Amino acid sequence: MTSRFIEALLTAERPLIMEIKRRDAHGIDLIAGRTPADIVAAYEAAGAPCVSVVTGRWFGGTPDLLRDVARLTDLPLLQKDFITRRDQLTTAGELGASAVLLTAALLPVSALRTLVEAALRTGLTPFVEVTCEAEVAAVPHAADCVIAVNNKDIRTRERDAGDIGRSLALLPALQAAGTPCPVSASAIDTPVTATRLLDAGYRGLLIGTALLRAADPLTWPTAAPVG
Repeated sequence: MTSRFIEALLTAERPLIMEIKRRDAHGIDLIAGRTPADIVAAYEAAGAPCVSVVTGRWFGGTPDLLRDVARLTDLPLLQKDFITRRDQLTTAGELGASAVLLTAALLPVSALRTLVEAALRTGLTPFVEVTCEAEVAAVPHAADCVIAVNNKDIRTRERDAGDIGRSLALLPALQAAGTPCPVSASAIDTPVTATRLLDAGYRGLLIGTALLRAADPLTWPTAAPVG
């Protein structure tokens, strides 16, 4: 059965996972006097199917931010943090997450399998972040996962400009792996770039900094036709 998180993306007119994070990779404030309620309301008005909540310390996040957002919306929520232990999955669910980020580059293959299977048992959608074909091939139960290409480099704390070409090059591998919802994440800086990725065949995009800086999320694109 398709998860609520995946189903929301696959059926969305605007398949953007709209992100809430307190600051960018360079430490610049992205909230700018707004409250989480202000941002959630703007995202809901723009038709966001899902919301990503960054709880990682790199970006000024805390678990409380996820709890607060969960109280504000019924949309499926992705917790973005470095999850390496099964107890973190339990906490994610308690805080209101529907999906959890698992970073393939940080996890041995055996640990990735353990966490994917534990997430599925817990009722959470594994949102597995990859950067190369070997990482794609290592994703277990791909048909039950979102596989997302990170266009930036976590080794530099994502302070690089990013490379959309990585998503374009890896899309066939994601499709072959069997994920129903290939996603491109990070460095998607304009609606034009977003449209290019949707036209190429991505079924979802994760956008944070650019949307938080945008005057209106409604200027971002709707989905390309599928099929």
